[in-house]
Amino acid sequence: MSVTKDKNTGKWMSQIRIKDWTGKEIHKKKRGFSTKKEALQWERDFTNQANGSLDMSFTDFIQLYIQDMEKRLRASTVANKRFLIDLKIVPFFGRFPLNEIKPTDIRRWQNELTSYRDDKGRPYSQTYLKTINNQITAIFNYAVKYYGLKENPCHKAGSMGKKNADEMEFWTKDEFARFIEAMKDRPASYAVFMTMYYTGIREGELLALTPADIDFTQGTLSISKSYQRMNGKDVITPPKTPKSNRVVTIPEILKATLRTYMSRCYGLQPDDRLFPYTKSFLYHEMEYGVQQSGVKRIRVHDIRHSHASLLVEMGFSPLLIAERLGHERVQTTMDTYSHLYPNKQVEVANQLDSLAI
Repeated sequence: MSVTKDKNTGKWMSQIRIKDWTGKEIHKKKRGFSTKKEALQWERDFTNQANGSLDMSFTDFIQLYIQDMEKRLRASTVANKRFLIDLKIVPFFGRFPLNEIKPTDIRRWQNELTSYRDDKGRPYSQTYLKTINNQITAIFNYAVKYYGLKENPCHKAGSMGKKNADEMEFWTKDEFARFIEAMKDRPASYAVFMTMYYTGIREGELLALTPADIDFTQGTLSISKSYQRMNGKDVITPPKTPKSNRVVTIPEILKATLRTYMSRCYGLQPDDRLFPYTKSFLYHEMEYGVQQSGVKRIRVHDIRHSHASLLVEMGFSPLLIAERLGHERVQTTMDTYSHLYPNKQVEVANQLDSLAI
């Protein structure tokens, strides 16, 4: 290791040779430090990271964590992880040495997030808080399992947020009818939201659809890929989970809608994206429809919930709904939509009563 000063610029430079924890020799050089102290600190941080030392900063550990995840997870999943970590976790813990983060630090961080209010006085949603907490817990679990951290401080600190929202937002049949009526003069948007409502398809899956995925003879829609916009590029990936690869039946009203829409798409090829838009287009168009129709505002993703609630109301089983939505486990369906089933229990009792002798 050596730290030297450039006489011409007055800046400090560090050069370091070290073997990392795999035994590979690394030569690293970095210029432009304003002080010798900064250059030495960079050397210490780099050495700790290369050695896998628990003295490394939380920020340096995150780099190792992300590098590993990039080899195991979909690019879109890693991008979402990185966004959440950089936005909500690193700003608080960045300079902490990894092995000095205590349960009390986790609690202080949690308290900051739970007490946050935006300019309209609204807090983060309980499900969002749970997602953030799950992420930091996963990071420390990784440190315990692969880097020998003694314990996960999140376990003693406890959790925050809730897995499921207290009240799920969705549109009833009448609300969707009012919304879609307001979209009739916007052919692409009309086809988009009809497809989402009548299939329960995820946003990324919708935006990856091609004409080849639609079988008008059989009346089916094949879902086998997902669309993401990453670093300014369109990226098509496998869907969220293996069960997300599925074929769903579509009603005549949706078949007619898609036929009409596709007939207006000049030069549309079998492998072209049927809806060549981004998620921001969906959000913008949904906002337009909400304002025009006067229905309550929900998220684009909640149209998927609206489809599921429609199926529950029609009496379909959780197993069928799970298969249609591409859930890995039926339990996921039950956990998400269990509050919609109590009325169905009443119907069961009424029908059993009708059979009584």
